[in-house]
Amino acid sequence: MKAAVYYGPKDIRCAEVADAVIRADHEVLARVVATSICGSDLHLYRGALDAIMEKGRSRTGHELIGEVVAVGKAVGRFRPGDRISMAYSASCGECYMCRVGQTAHCETTHKAVYGFGAAFGDLNGTHAEALVLPYADAHAIKVPKEIPDVAALTLSCNLPSAVIANRLADIQPGESVALIGCGPTGLMTLEIARERGPGRLVALDRVAHRLDYAKKRGALALDTGEADWKEKALAETGGRGFDKVIEVVGYPETLQAALDLVRPGGTVAAIGVFTDDKFNLNLADVFLRDISLHMNGFANVQPFMWEALRLLERGVVDPTPLFSHTFSLEAIDQAFRTFHEKADNAMKMLIRP
Repeated sequence: MKAAVYYGPKDIRCAEVADAVIRADHEVLARVVATSICGSDLHLYRGALDAIMEKGRSRTGHELIGEVVAVGKAVGRFRPGDRISMAYSASCGECYMCRVGQTAHCETTHKAVYGFGAAFGDLNGTHAEALVLPYADAHAIKVPKEIPDVAALTLSCNLPSAVIANRLADIQPGESVALIGCGPTGLMTLEIARERGPGRLVALDRVAHRLDYAKKRGALALDTGEADWKEKALAETGGRGFDKVIEVVGYPETLQAALDLVRPGGTVAAIGVFTDDKFNLNLADVFLRDISLHMNGFANVQPFMWEALRLLERGVVDPTPLFSHTFSLEAIDQAFRTFHEKADNAMKMLIRP
């Protein structure tokens, strides 16, 4: 079968691999109907995680809308023909960490993530014609036929993460909110945030078409490529800083920006995927300003998939306009390049095997 394989930085391409087959009773074999590329996949693409990827073998992709082809003997929730999605991290549902909601830290799968190399379970990926889902009963979900493929793809990662960001920020009516990062997850975070009645909602990014999208969704959009962006943002709060800041990028400089923008006693919810191992946190500043800092980039999305599905079913969030480009699986290299370069007003890639 065909699948995307990592060969090195900026070198992910479609290759022939062995067919996906069930080997354990808890597994499900799914045909990939559609998949996409997550912003976190760009860390792989640019080589930030090169050390944990086995070149010429490691697969990519962790967003899925699929159809069940076969099930193991221990699988009770799914049957062939079911339309499914799954959480980006595989979890058993039974260990201590799963029971307390930390499904991304499952003690059975050892923090396994689809399409993220040997260090994260060496699982197959969704950028393929088919894949195997271990412990499927615990972290996969049936998707009603009324939900379009493009919207259903966001259940694996983007939309539950946006739900988590808003829970951590706990936006109250009338509060000032800054959103750093207007990628697909950031824009879905914005959609939910505006429903919570903020008094001021400012979106920060440096990509023009993303800022235009945020502006159309009711946010004041500021370009962080401009020299005075921080002064403009703080001016929206009378200079005191934002009540809540949500960071959805994953770089040290964007985390620092969040800390610079938050008011004393405010909250920073950082859900960007960070790959840097060091950050110069000014402890005295955080302490003296009574800042609450939440880090949740390795998000526990499985417990929030049903809530994300409800948002789709009831029309609170509509991710379909975010899908700007469609590629075949054979053109996965072009899809990665387009997404990485933000070329041709790229927002989110739809990939059909």
